[in-house]
Amino acid sequence: MPYITKDLDKNYSIYYEDLGEGQPVILIHGWPLSGKSWELQVQALLNAGYRVITYDRKGFGKSFVSDHGYDYTTLAEDLNEVIEQLELKNVALVGFSMGGGEVVRYLTNYGSKNISKIALVASIIPLVKKKEDNPDGVPQEKLDEILDNLRKDRLVFLEGFHADFYNYGLISRTVSQKQLDFDWSISSQSSPIATIKAAESWANTDFRLELNSITIPTLIVHGDEDKIVPIATAADQAAKMIGHSQYHVIAGAPHGLNVTHADELNKILIEFL
Repeated sequence: MPYITKDLDKNYSIYYEDLGEGQPVILIHGWPLSGKSWELQVQALLNAGYRVITYDRKGFGKSFVSDHGYDYTTLAEDLNEVIEQLELKNVALVGFSMGGGEVVRYLTNYGSKNISKIALVASIIPLVKKKEDNPDGVPQEKLDEILDNLRKDRLVFLEGFHADFYNYGLISRTVSQKQLDFDWSISSQSSPIATIKAAESWANTDFRLELNSITIPTLIVHGDEDKIVPIATAADQAAKMIGHSQYHVIAGAPHGLNVTHADELNKILIEFL
């Protein structure tokens, strides 16, 4: 089985899939899913001639489960292990939702020597939480409610979360029931500890000061109907802070635009790459 194993702990392993040839593109998944969530992007990128690498964040999918280490510094360390052990150069990093945090923290801690471009898709960057200087963020009480529901009945919470992920309702059936079932089957099998601790990380980490140091080509893509990560507190701000970025707003797209608007996203991503 393809695993990246850290030298410090031989039981610490990250599951990955490595397909195709050409320039390497690493796809970093969102919370609370796994690398399987990139299904519609993997094939498009392979067809376009790229080497496509996905991996499961620690505690999710087929990767090692721990009771600690879900802060972004440690998660970026895991990404660095993938890059170093696969001996990757000229890498394009693509972070979806929570995955945008690994991308930015990686650049902060390891620099861009091996990185050619980055893409932040429906990303939490730069800050989720509402503060005096971030008035469009998610209120603390809403974030507390999410964590409380995860602790009380994680499986029920995840069912509703995935519907909100796609803005799915009785009238707006944006995806199939099977897609919702598929997502729930992945997230429900993730570690409860990892699910909660990772949520604490994306809810509380402030990346604003780190964005000033990003100098490589950057793509930002967000849906203007994203109910999970509001565009005003995320992509709108990120685009201003990373002044050289390319910013694409997909009209009518929910958070899970990698599924609902896959063709549009794939076109934007491949043209950028």
